[in-house]
Amino acid sequence: MSLLVLIPKRFEDSRGWFSETWNDERFAELGIRSSFCQDNQSLSKSKGTVRGLHFQAPPFAQAKLVRCLQGRIFDVAVDIRRSSPSFGHWAGVELSAENARQLFIPAGYAHGFVTLEDNCMIAYKVDAYYSGPHDGGVAWNDPAIGIDWPIDGAPVLSAKDEDLPYLTKLAADFPYDGVPLSEPSEVRL
Repeated sequence: MSLLVLIPKRFEDSRGWFSETWNDERFAELGIRSSFCQDNQSLSKSKGTVRGLHFQAPPFAQAKLVRCLQGRIFDVAVDIRRSSPSFGHWAGVELSAENARQLFIPAGYAHGFVTLEDNCMIAYKVDAYYSGPHDGGVAWNDPAIGIDWPIDGAPVLSAKDEDLPYLTKLAADFPYDGVPLSEPSEVRL
């Protein structure tokens, strides 16, 4: 399965708006059959904060559904399935509280983002529980991947993210489902 940008419908009135962000039946129609078991949320205080590129190795590989609750981010997925013809390729999309877009990222992709303004809050669902021994990552600035990050100056990084290896050192092996990475398809819900 490839990346999907999901655009939930907003029902607005004088009070504000309402939006359905997950619906098992509707998402199954789109081929998303993930059974999400854990919700995660993060706050990045400073513009230019990079988180990632993270993944969990099999058998705890995770599909993710990412959305931005506050602020704006540039969200990125990198194909890390060795037998994929798009291995090492990346795609990115802007997610914001205003545009309400969500990015579905199947297992077999490393995920990361950079904040485009201060105080960005991100929420994401995953379909496998966190497993420390299977936690992994790839360097955000790996020249072999060549992500065009919209960053002015030095990024804000965690110590963990500063020490992530390049893709050539990737030990994890993810199954390839026959669908190479392409630009994310937009789907209005």
